[in-house]
This record gives sequence, C-alpha cells and structure tokens, in this order.
Amino acid sequence: MSPHPTTPALHDRLQREGFAFVTGDVMRGLLPSLDDWAAFADSWNDLGPDLYLAARGRQRRRRHATFVADGRGIRRQPHQPHYQRLEYNPLQGDIERWFEPVLPAIADGASLRGILGFCHALFGSLSHSPSGDDREPSRAWHVEVHQFRIEARADHAGEPTPEGVHRDGVDYVLVLMIDRENIESGTTTIHAPDHRALGSFTLATPLDAALVDDHRVFHGVTAVTPKDASRPSHRDVLVVTFRTAEPSPG
Repeated sequence: MSPHPTTPALHDRLQREGFAFVTGDVMRGLLPSLDDWAAFADSWNDLGPDLYLAARGRQRRRRHATFVADGRGIRRQPHQPHYQRLEYNPLQGDIERWFEPVLPAIADGASLRGILGFCHALFGSLSHSPSGDDREPSRAWHVEVHQFRIEARADHAGEPTPEGVHRDGVDYVLVLMIDRENIESGTTTIHAPDHRALGSFTLATPLDAALVDDHRVFHGVTAVTPKDASRPSHRDVLVVTFRTAEPSPG
C-alpha cells in the first residue's frame, strides 16, 4: 500500500524518527472528510466509566471498538474485550477489559472513517514485514479505537497514562486531540527504549495529533490539573492502534 498522496513528508518523518507531532491545521488537510465533526466530538459527552481504573481511584471514561483493515477496506468487528500483556501494561495487563462500545453512528460516521482510512494508508506504507517487504497490499490489520475522557479535580489530577511511560504492544498508534476543557499540562513525552527523552509536545487544539511507531519508541502523557478548580475539567482524545492481524485458522 503506497503512502496517502498528501503524507509523504509525514511518512518520512515517522520512518526516520519513529514518532511525529502534527498540528491540527495540518491534520485537517490530511483527513478526507470531517462533515460530522460536531456530532463526533459531542459523543465524548456520552462515554461510560472505566470501571477497571475507577477501582484504583482514578477517573477516566471511555468507549471501545475493533475493526479489521485490509485490501478490501475497513470493517467493524463484533464487540470484544481490550487486552494487553502485563509487560506492556503493568497496571492492568493480562486481563480482558470490556468497555461500552463506540456508538454505531460514530463508528460509521465520516470523521472516524476518514481517520481510519488515513491511518490505514500511512501505517500500511510503513509496515514492519516479516518477509522484508515493507509494502504488502494484502496485509491485514487488527485495529482498535478508544474514545478517552480524562477528568481532573482540584484534589485529584487526571492521569492520561496511569501505567506511566510505556509501549502499547501494537505496531502503530495515533493519538488525536478532540477537546481540552479547563485543564493544564497533559504533555506527551517520547522516549527511546533505554528511556532517553527524544521529544515532547502538548496536544492543545482539536486535531493536534501524535503518531508513534510502537516498536521503536515509548510514550507517556503527564497528569492534567484544572485551571479553575471550581469548574469541570477534562481532556478528550481518540486513540487508534494498528497491529498486524493474526493469520486466519486453516
């Protein structure tokens, strides 16, 4: 799969450095359609609580969906749990976590479909191939979509990555800013496998994006706190992960 025609510079940056920060105005030009963006962003007001994290005294809301992406396109899969091995998530690894599903209107809408199509083209052009062919048009991907809202209070900072600096155990990651309301900090940090700092940036406006080659770098996000302790505070992001799909049985 060749790079999306508008992403060669981004492709080269990811290939060279293993990560990229893209401003919202640039991302807006890379995505094919955002016709339903208002409804898409508003859906973050209807996320379910992350009960697994709440049991540890942390505040997060989310919805989750899985897709398969291959030469035939991108298709939603039956609802299933999110699973990470303990080596990638020492806080909640080795357990199946079930979250409320992404709503059908959001999963089928122009914004999410455009974002997934952009990721499929870009990540497909970069893919790590066991055969040594980095451009396999037949490659199938297991894709996970996470809608996250991190809430912060005056007496309790919000933690976008409570597991700390980490890898996700996938091939590629997109983190896309949807909304920041009355919060400070939330700086994304990028690290080499030996934990050397490679870069940092803050997703501050809608469509600001972080793109990560999960094989090559680690990432984390600093805690968020309210600017005004008397008002609600939240950080809304969309996280999309692409991982080479397991071969079908038989």
